Amino acid sequence: MSDKLPDVLSPGLDVVFVGTAAGTRSADEGIYYAHPGNKFWRTAIAIGLLPKGFAPADFRRAVEHGIGFTDMCKTRSGSDVEIGSDGFDRARFERSIRRVTPRAVAFTSKKAASAWLRVPTSKLRYGEQDAVDGFPAVFVLPSPSGAAAGHWDEAPWRALAAWVKRRPPRPRTARSPG
Repeated sequence: MSDKLPDVLSPGLDVVFVGTAAGTRSADEGIYYAHPGNKFWRTAIAIGLLPKGFAPADFRRAVEHGIGFTDMCKTRSGSDVEIGSDGFDRARFERSIRRVTPRAVAFTSKKAASAWLRVPTSKLRYGEQDAVDGFPAVFVLPSPSGAAAGHWDEAPWRALAAWVKRRPPRPRTARSPG
């Protein structure tokens, strides 16, 4: 089975956003966070991680701004209920992150963080998590999905942006994403 969306990873990134799996619309369009009701792109621009006017279709160019993308489940798409949890590939995720060594990983849902941290979603808090040995800083953010609008809070997203901006810039490699 092929990946629903390609990883967008490159050494030297500030943050890699990690979703549970591609949503149906994202998989159909081949664009991360593609649904118009998803707050990802508006929020990333509003908090200063991406420049004004950055278009979702240009997601592969986000590496130029220190941002990468991956999902815990690469082979299925849809809602959390539709994908289940047996498609999560923790080993692939860890290898990918250790290979590119970003400063931080930011899970865009408690479900994705729970799958990797092996902690029930009810036990997770939003924001920076306790350090994980040999791994970049870990953040858990409220899902930007329209389906999760009742849990939306931009404050953890702003805290991530402030954390990124407090660190001195790292040189970016000219390597293509993937």
